[in-house]
Amino acid sequence: MQRSSLLCSSSSFSPSPAALPTSNRFSPPVGARPTRHVAASVRLPFTRFRNYRHTLFHLHSTGLFWDFLKSTKEVLETSKVESEFIEVGYLSSVHGLQGEICVKPSTDFPELRFAEPGIRWLRRWFSGSETIQEVELVEGRGHPGQKTWILKFGGIDTVEQAKQFVGSSLLVREDDRPELEEGEFYSHDLVGMRVTLKENGEPVGTVVNVFSTAANDLLEVMLDPVKMPGQIENPKSETGVSGPLVWVPFVEAIVPNVDVNKREMQITPPKGLLELNLRSDERSKKERRQLVRNKQRKKFQKRLIAAKKKLCEMEQQHVFHGFRFGQKDQRSLLANQIVGVNSKLLQLALQNIELSSQRWSSSEFIGAKLSKLSPRTLRVSKKCLTKPGSEEKLDSNFKLQEKGLHLMSKGKMAIVLFLNDSEKQGRCSDLELVDSGSTGNSTSFLQTLLSDDWISLKTEDRVSVPLIMVSPAHEVHSLEKLFSNHDYFAFDPKKVWFLEDEKLPVISNSLGGEKTQKILMKSPWEILQTSVGSGGVISLLSSENMLDNLSEMGVEYIEICSLNEEFIGSYSLLGLVSSLDSDVGIQISEGMEDIEENFNMIFSMRFMKKLTNQMDKLQFYGIPKLNSHVELVEKEWIDVTPSSPNYSLELGCSIYSSLNACSLDKVCVVVEIRE
Repeated sequence: MQRSSLLCSSSSFSPSPAALPTSNRFSPPVGARPTRHVAASVRLPFTRFRNYRHTLFHLHSTGLFWDFLKSTKEVLETSKVESEFIEVGYLSSVHGLQGEICVKPSTDFPELRFAEPGIRWLRRWFSGSETIQEVELVEGRGHPGQKTWILKFGGIDTVEQAKQFVGSSLLVREDDRPELEEGEFYSHDLVGMRVTLKENGEPVGTVVNVFSTAANDLLEVMLDPVKMPGQIENPKSETGVSGPLVWVPFVEAIVPNVDVNKREMQITPPKGLLELNLRSDERSKKERRQLVRNKQRKKFQKRLIAAKKKLCEMEQQHVFHGFRFGQKDQRSLLANQIVGVNSKLLQLALQNIELSSQRWSSSEFIGAKLSKLSPRTLRVSKKCLTKPGSEEKLDSNFKLQEKGLHLMSKGKMAIVLFLNDSEKQGRCSDLELVDSGSTGNSTSFLQTLLSDDWISLKTEDRVSVPLIMVSPAHEVHSLEKLFSNHDYFAFDPKKVWFLEDEKLPVISNSLGGEKTQKILMKSPWEILQTSVGSGGVISLLSSENMLDNLSEMGVEYIEICSLNEEFIGSYSLLGLVSSLDSDVGIQISEGMEDIEENFNMIFSMRFMKKLTNQMDKLQFYGIPKLNSHVELVEKEWIDVTPSSPNYSLELGCSIYSSLNACSLDKVCVVVEIRE
């Protein structure tokens, strides 16, 4: 049974409690699960499933509506008519440029509520009071690959008008809700029901809410005083009223009988269920916080032990010397540094390293590869490349742009934007230009770059495109602030992630010698580390099931590019990769020398998953650099300032080395011709 959307109840104006905690930082909604069906509770959203005899429909309450008085036909005070309406959706974002709005359903009947034109109502705040306003739904359609619908309301024709509606609630009349089948209930009909034991009719308590979890729906029951095992005087509850709260799974084995007319349900709880819930509630906040801290500490200790074991296998035990010195916070810093080392990537780098003087430059490497790719190369002017739909419709390129545009609008490609480490490259960070006068205005280069006039990625397409920003750790906060201050540049905030670039320790240069390459220490408690470079993005994508999560969102291609207006959202390159069924697409500019700092590559999802399992195909290099560091000599820490740059190596990896894992007949190229 496919997971359906949600239906609201007439009590949709009750306050919403805090949502149950979740741990997924980057994951799509979970799939359907067998459970009993509850009709929409006003507290949290629930999902409708048909497995057991009883069915529950769900609702979640939402925000308020912005001013729309002039174009509506009727305005009502909610204090007088709130019981006449039920909530069926939440207006979450603007779609496109024609005033369309995305709605997140809270109904089990989305086709009825969103596809059929007619009168709807919007709940909003106006002049200090909550009101309900009548609007006309002109048309609606499902959003492909999304859990939302796209609606068009009468009188809303521009983005500016549509933005005013984001955060409001979409309502229908209470008497317009569909009749339920036998054994189905609305959740607000369950709230307030008396709960008794089926075995002997003994009272248990009252249902105060209905919640949804990954396993099954839960009834929140407030126990009667006579049903409080081990009760203490004046017990405290989560709601601030007398009577502790317990969770009762809403499954047929535990809740066999529900009588709406009598406002009563019978339960057959397993032995210890009520007492187990109660003991957890009776713990003080201080005890619960301490339990959480203890669990986190144990988890971190396990990670630290595993990390130390890996470093020992690589004969890097000297990194642990700092634990014998310094204060507690300094030793904690060292522990965090050790846990943060990507030992797997470090081991690969040490095995595949070559001196920068011995390796090909990126230009030479690409030149050698591309000399064999003439049949799979598209040469196109910059004007035609950066202006989709321009008057210069050059036959094949125009068709490729159209295909790329179609794929992008359907959310088939994710973009990974890589920001080079400005400190390592010895240049000023683009983000440092924010609100400075050096640019002649209050915008940064990145802000200007993400405007619709500079890059080919259209504003209306961005809401469908997942965006992953990879930057040095010291720039992550500035990036987050920049996006937050500019409404995420029309991208969906839920599809934008900010990641720290991959780093590796600086090592001593002992290539060709007998001595093991040693990790260098910046201080007794800090490891000297530098950015891996563009190739580190491959390692980042292989972590935290990111590729699997993107696949579940419908992503089929991943673009990895540097900060360049000619690269972000390349329709022509995407269209070429798709048309030729390539695994890798490369965009380069004619005559460009530094292609390592200016790169744009598109990978098919199937190849990227293959590549993350073949990281040994990546080629690492070592750049000799002068790096001051510390060493422990006869129980004393001394500062070491090398006289020769060959003393230490900074490890790096280019995104172009991914071509080592790809057959050339699966590579295509777009060459931008300079005019």
